[in-house]
Amino acid sequence: MVGFVVRRLLQLLPVLLGASALIFAMIYAVPGGPVAVLVRENATEEQIALVTPKFGLDRPVVVQYRDWLLRALGGDLGQSLHSREPVLKLIAERLPATLQLAVAATAIGIALGIPVAVASALAQGTWLDRLLSGWSALALGVPTFWVGILLILLFAVELGLLPAASAYVPFWEDTWQALRHTILPALTLGLYVSGISARFLRGSLVSELASDYVRTARSKGLTERVIVQRHVLRNAMLPFITVVGIALAGCIGGAVVTESVFTYPGLGRLVVQAIGTRDYPLVQGAILVILIIYVLINLVVDLLYVYIDPRIEYG
Repeated sequence: MVGFVVRRLLQLLPVLLGASALIFAMIYAVPGGPVAVLVRENATEEQIALVTPKFGLDRPVVVQYRDWLLRALGGDLGQSLHSREPVLKLIAERLPATLQLAVAATAIGIALGIPVAVASALAQGTWLDRLLSGWSALALGVPTFWVGILLILLFAVELGLLPAASAYVPFWEDTWQALRHTILPALTLGLYVSGISARFLRGSLVSELASDYVRTARSKGLTERVIVQRHVLRNAMLPFITVVGIALAGCIGGAVVTESVFTYPGLGRLVVQAIGTRDYPLVQGAILVILIIYVLINLVVDLLYVYIDPRIEYG
């Protein structure tokens, strides 16, 4: 098992290096390059000549990337151009809010997706199956910002039950207020997750229901409920773990739009604000952190997969 973990970590290194290079190169895609980010639009040649060596921009790009990467590995993601605070500090302040939102959205998505998938698989080929499959496609196809606006209009404007602008309240500090402020953005993301989970789990369930062991169980007189609960659902849930991991990671990355709609103070909204103020060190740092979380979640999913199913070899 230890060897498997080491090999998986080594396999991730090229991915992280390639992605970090792209993130670093992002600043060079800005019109005028990194110098344009650091100076005003009407900066003189003398001002540009002062800034360029000060920030090491006169060195080869490869050297700049190497130094940036080494600083990032040491926990130094630079300084925000807007607030002049360390990028890592700003990210650390917003990350818990996004993690709480992502976990809540994934939980809602799975809670909605599993019953839809089970009902659709058991009723395959019927009108109920087509209805639930259509609902899954709708949940996947509707833009999250549109869902968020509809939820605000219904629950905040029309019914006045929930706040239109969400704040970050940790669940362990005030559960009720945390639910009030998290439920709408979590439901917005959760509907999308439910579409993914329902579609994937339905396919897995249909495959399991056609297996020989299910036919044997039916011939023994076991009820459909017992077969599904004790055998089919358990086997079908194994590949579903991958979907849960992808959904959780996707919620963290996809929170950019949802957090902006609800003015939720998470990492996604921080990225949007940083883009608006051309605070590219902050954008780079936030995207790098999101990428690392995404990769780590996928690593944990792989390890869980191997741990739960001993038939899978560590190689």
